[in-house]
Amino acid sequence: MIEKALSVLQRYFGYTQFRDGQQKVIESLLRGTNTLAVMPTGAGKSLAYQIPALLFEGTTLVISPLISLMKDQVDALQQFGVPATFINSSLSVKESRSRIEKAERGEYKLLYVAPERLESESFRNLLETLNVSFVAIDEAHCVSQWGHDFRPSYLHLGPFLKTFPQQPLIGAFTATATEEVQQDIILQLGLKRPNIFVTALDRPNLSFSTFRGGNKKVFVLEYAQLHADQSGIIYAGTRKEVDNLQAFLAKNGLRAGKYHAGMKEADRQKSQEDFLFDERTVMVATNAFGMGIDKSNVRYVIHYNMPRNMEAYYQEAGRAGRDGEPGECLLLFSPQDVVLQRFLIEQTIFQPERKNSELKKLQGMVDYCHSPRCLRKTILEYFGEEAIQEECGNCSNCNDEREMVDITIEAQKIFSCIYRMRERFGIGLVAEVLKGSRKAKIRELRFDELTTHGIMHDMPLQDIKDRISYLVAENFLQLSGGEYPVVKLLPNAVLVIKGEATVSQKITPQPSRDEEVEISLFDRLRALRRELALRENVPPYMIFADSTLRELAQHCPRDLHSMIRISGVGERKLEKYGSIFLEEIRVFSQAIDTGILAQQARPEEFIKTPTLVPSIVPSPSASIDIPQTHKSAKASGEKVLSHQQTFILYQEGYSLKDIARVRNVTALTVQQHLVKCGLDGQVIPWDDFIPVEQEPLILEAVRRVGREKLRPIKELLSEEVEWFTIQAVLEKYKIQAEE
Repeated sequence: MIEKALSVLQRYFGYTQFRDGQQKVIESLLRGTNTLAVMPTGAGKSLAYQIPALLFEGTTLVISPLISLMKDQVDALQQFGVPATFINSSLSVKESRSRIEKAERGEYKLLYVAPERLESESFRNLLETLNVSFVAIDEAHCVSQWGHDFRPSYLHLGPFLKTFPQQPLIGAFTATATEEVQQDIILQLGLKRPNIFVTALDRPNLSFSTFRGGNKKVFVLEYAQLHADQSGIIYAGTRKEVDNLQAFLAKNGLRAGKYHAGMKEADRQKSQEDFLFDERTVMVATNAFGMGIDKSNVRYVIHYNMPRNMEAYYQEAGRAGRDGEPGECLLLFSPQDVVLQRFLIEQTIFQPERKNSELKKLQGMVDYCHSPRCLRKTILEYFGEEAIQEECGNCSNCNDEREMVDITIEAQKIFSCIYRMRERFGIGLVAEVLKGSRKAKIRELRFDELTTHGIMHDMPLQDIKDRISYLVAENFLQLSGGEYPVVKLLPNAVLVIKGEATVSQKITPQPSRDEEVEISLFDRLRALRRELALRENVPPYMIFADSTLRELAQHCPRDLHSMIRISGVGERKLEKYGSIFLEEIRVFSQAIDTGILAQQARPEEFIKTPTLVPSIVPSPSASIDIPQTHKSAKASGEKVLSHQQTFILYQEGYSLKDIARVRNVTALTVQQHLVKCGLDGQVIPWDDFIPVEQEPLILEAVRRVGREKLRPIKELLSEEVEWFTIQAVLEKYKIQAEE
């Protein structure tokens, strides 16, 4: 029996042996036993019903939830020479009838249909003409109200199966299902004593990481830039989030596509095909994307927002590394994610028992994001697996090298400020008060008179926001529900204010001097590589891979003979690029030896991408890299200009002082960049730079001496009024002046 299955496997699909778990499921079905198979993404569950279908007499009916899913599977089967087709709402009645007739004549072995079609009496009448020997129910968790993707249309499957005059064989297949969901599937489908197979859910090639309290947007950009030559999926919680994030990544030079239900069907299809054919390396999508998409070389999956439950997370994360090669699964958590998911549950689920179940699962995801235990063990135990080793060595918790740092003083400042603001405002406004902003709203509310106003002025604004988010995640603060969450104190915060408790946070340790030098040289080599790539109009990785540059930075070869020993440097590339890179290494080494700053600025038009360790949240206060954009990877070569880079950083929450430091320019240059952005039509928040008491004095000086030149205006004002403040006032009121 299994020999015939192996023969079909090799004949149609080109494999000589089954993956773990496949053979037992196939044997059970070939013996004629109803079967429930729980097989993780990448385990090959589709083959587990496609191969029996090719061996059975008659037609196999495959119930599939999505039009795109069934089309992709049918297209793939036809490529293998398997006679298969689908019937769904995209076809006319005439075409549906024609395909049924062809199936009746034996032209199709597999017929894919959506569950909604089975509710049509006319369609069921058409099916009566077929010899349906096997019904395969894909994504079977959709039948259970306790599953993560419950669909009411699946509830009709049980009654539908009973309408067959001769009961067909039933196979139910899903990637994730707890024991509770498994039993509900059996109950809803009316399966009598089925065989249940749960393939080991562990995917050893995948690494799991969670991040809390960091700047998500900056993290995703830096990570995607570092992996620009790899395919990845970024899941976001809402359509708006998808649109904004995709636009942000594309603006910064990444080949990013998007996919969500609010797009036109043709646009979704085009975006999906671009991703499948590697025309776009990054897909930003809602969870509507990916089900059944058999793209094996996805190297990373990032969840920009926390999913509602573990079933959804593990299924979506499992779309990385389906080829067995290493894959990264990163979950970026913020307290707002909990607020959003709780709101969606409240608005879409009305049955009290099911609502409570979903809220419990949501809490399970929150616990996962905060767990200090091995993340892989936490996942597998959720699905009922036992005897799991305590540490996997391949998740952010097992490999966490960050140092625990006392942040009690900072926490007390934050708690005190929230208290003085009467716990009525969100994270953003609290952070701005702590930073010392003098925006109109802050002045109107007289928050600039609070003792906590500006108490954290030395910290970048985004760092303050991240610290508040961390305190929410650690249950010192609480976010209210609603569209505009308000941050409130919890009892733990009161203990800290009184000095009866402390607060600690894991912080990335500062690199040693040698590590700093190595990272700095790596950045310079990447900049040089990009310069060459732009000149030759080729992707940067075609010159040297990151791993090669990293090894060059570690070993600093001094001649061609030692350089060719570096992995990834062959004779052709040595001849073409060897001398260029050796000269860059020589100049850098000489600068270090003579005490010149290691990280001298290369020309600003070249990208600098950091060496990121995925299991560590990048700190905005650390040395960062300037976002850089090409309007098209292979088009005109136009780039985001230097002054636009400065404004991007300011939008991300960095102070002018911080921008000057990380960009290695003067404070005056940063100020002039903002002025230039204003002239370009960018909306600059000029009030951020204008002390409220100085504005009327400057306007009076302009009235007296005119607006043609800055110097006469400055001479009428006290020394404490800065040149940039005058420019900010002039720009705010669109008053033209010249130096």
